[in-house]
Amino acid sequence: MSVVIETTIGDITVDLFLKERPRATLNFLKLCKLKYYNFNLFHTVQHGFIAQTGDPSGSGDGGSSVWGVLEGKHKRYFEGETVPKIKHTEPGLLSMVCAGEGLLGSQFFFTLGPELLSLDGGGHCVIGEVTEGHEVLRKLSEVICDEKHRPYKDVRVTHTMVLEDPFEDPRGFRVPSRSPSPSAERLAGGRIAADEEIDDTEGKSAEEIAEMMAEKEAKARATILEIVGDIPDAEMAPPENVLFVCKLNPVTTDDDLQIIFSRFGKIVGCEVIRDKVSGDSLQYAF
Repeated sequence: MSVVIETTIGDITVDLFLKERPRATLNFLKLCKLKYYNFNLFHTVQHGFIAQTGDPSGSGDGGSSVWGVLEGKHKRYFEGETVPKIKHTEPGLLSMVCAGEGLLGSQFFFTLGPELLSLDGGGHCVIGEVTEGHEVLRKLSEVICDEKHRPYKDVRVTHTMVLEDPFEDPRGFRVPSRSPSPSAERLAGGRIAADEEIDDTEGKSAEEIAEMMAEKEAKARATILEIVGDIPDAEMAPPENVLFVCKLNPVTTDDDLQIIFSRFGKIVGCEVIRDKVSGDSLQYAF
């Protein structure tokens, strides 16, 4: 049984654990059918840990179960299943947020890393796993956030699509005829809009812009080297006792560098990096 969660950075397909978590998945499915999650912010994102949403207010303190939506605040929370125990052992799990004492509402999070065992003792209830859209979770994990883990640029759930619902609807439940428009309250809770372009050169001098572009180009080249297998990691750096020398004369040899740098202290070795096929200097060395 799958649900598609559409976001401003891509779609995520989730298979729900209906047999293991019947009450919690019923709540989630019915909220999806009510379009309750439309335009909800991912208000908390921690790299390699979790990305949390499901609060219409965007504050992290709101939200309600489907029974609370239908019957009132006294039904805001419900008790989720605790047996069988499903642990937060891998990225891509969907888990309902515990509001305390094993009570669940509408908020949920995706795990963004493996073996998040610290979550297992918090009463959070794993109800499904991502089957498509892991690249979206990787994007989520990399968003830039403030010290409270709130993204500077909005990431929102835009729509949810229930592919199949095996549960009967609760009393008083009515599926909206169309997706509702976002309220002013929901949109006011954001920062930089999801569709707003950011000019990262604004206010910078020509020299600063040139330096920024050079840094981006260097990162792009490092990523390409990682892809083709020349280096194991785009972010790798040499040890602190290794000096990188660039823009060498093509005829400079290992011995030339040894002589030059030996004036400043003991040199263990010098190596000019050469083309594997032609043997020509690539004009940099270690």
